[in-house]
Amino acid sequence: MKNFKKYFKIRAEAEDIYACLTNPVTIELWSGYPAKITAEEGTEFELWDGDITGKILKLDTEKEIVEQWYFGEQKEPSIVTIKIHRVKNFTSVELNHANIPDEVYDEFTTGWEEYFFGAIKKFLED
Repeated sequence: MKNFKKYFKIRAEAEDIYACLTNPVTIELWSGYPAKITAEEGTEFELWDGDITGKILKLDTEKEIVEQWYFGEQKEPSIVTIKIHRVKNFTSVELNHANIPDEVYDEFTTGWEEYFFGAIKKFLED
């Protein structure tokens, strides 16, 4: 199991980034795939036609999102923590993804950078 941490700078408001992470309509706009998610703690979600599934553990509106991502049988849960910080003329997004299975680590780090936050950045800044 491996951990991944990265900061992303996005020229957008915190509320817009939060919507890109919690609102199914907004997620579908930037990802191009159906999203099943309700912005409520304890609810399960499904992104990219079920390629990503999990449960929302904690929400602090426009500040923090904590999710458990499912990878089948794991001793320790895979936890995604996203913190959103407004800084002058941009918003900093801190991503921490803990306990990524070794066999999907490279795929997931590329996915976070290119297909997830890369797509959100393009969607909000273009």
